[in-house]
Amino acid sequence: MRMRTVLATLTAGLATITCLTAAGPTAQAQGHDVVPHACSPLVNIDGFSDALDKTVFDGTYVGNLSALAVDTDGRIAALSDRSSLFTLDAATKTPASVVQLADESGAALDSEALVIDRDGTRLITSETEPSIRRYTRDGVITGRLPVPAALQVAPAGRATKNLTFEGLALQPGGRTLVASMEGALSGDSNDLVRLQTWQRQGLKQEFQLSRQYGYRVDTGLGISEITATGDGRLLVLERGYTSGVGNTVRLYLADLRGATDTSGTDSLSGQDGIRLVGKTLLADIADCPSLGATAKQPQPNPLLDNIEGLAVTGHAPGGRLRLLLVSDDNQNAAQITRLYSLTARLPR
Repeated sequence: MRMRTVLATLTAGLATITCLTAAGPTAQAQGHDVVPHACSPLVNIDGFSDALDKTVFDGTYVGNLSALAVDTDGRIAALSDRSSLFTLDAATKTPASVVQLADESGAALDSEALVIDRDGTRLITSETEPSIRRYTRDGVITGRLPVPAALQVAPAGRATKNLTFEGLALQPGGRTLVASMEGALSGDSNDLVRLQTWQRQGLKQEFQLSRQYGYRVDTGLGISEITATGDGRLLVLERGYTSGVGNTVRLYLADLRGATDTSGTDSLSGQDGIRLVGKTLLADIADCPSLGATAKQPQPNPLLDNIEGLAVTGHAPGGRLRLLLVSDDNQNAAQITRLYSLTARLPR
């Protein structure tokens, strides 16, 4: 979700890019680029990089990053909520290209979530309506997915502006798409948000509306991102911000199996018999070693910022997942565009 903040002063040109595993001068000197450090029994932080912070590439501000995805060629797609889609080098995370996005009328998007389909098509959400549009690599719109009436922003539906499709995940095989609402619908409890799914159907294998689920977020938090684990489950980022205190960011493992289909349920408040999505805490990012990170505003841990993007980039020894996270600096001088490298072991 975009925070309304003062524009930061742009720096000229790109800063020198350092590898994520070289977390910064202090972390590198202490060997943090080699030895993983535990955030929890299941999650380690391997490094971070602020090299993209307040930089410009090809005339476009490199910030406001809200989503990450691994492209079909192995490079990293990074989505800005100001309608820019960057391609980053997989190793250095240096921007290699940027494409500007727009809606059917040429207007800018509040682009928050991204997945890359099997054929390279970009599926991109916008919080404005909300919507999920299909784009080519060059940013040309090729289609749009249906959205349930109740999930549309009021007065058309029951959703709140800027609290809609913040996360998007494509399950293994590419047949099931999942979108997460950031906030609750009117009539639902404030801590219950909806996860909407689509299934490929018919000869053309178009995404059609399918099941919907209820998910309980921690008090004061909302879902900022979801991504597929590869085994049918989801990684979920829950995030919040408290003025004068800073950000809370927690990484959960979620399992939709066994949850009740709520697509026909008007209210998730006080309903008996509804089984919510199961979730397991993997790590609170505030518990990670800071690795020498600094913050520009109060934070429980100086490593923290407004983390919005998450992608699984590969596998580490022992079956662990390699994760890449990114924070959205909201083009604000008091915030940082920061990339985080983590590894996670998923419980069975």
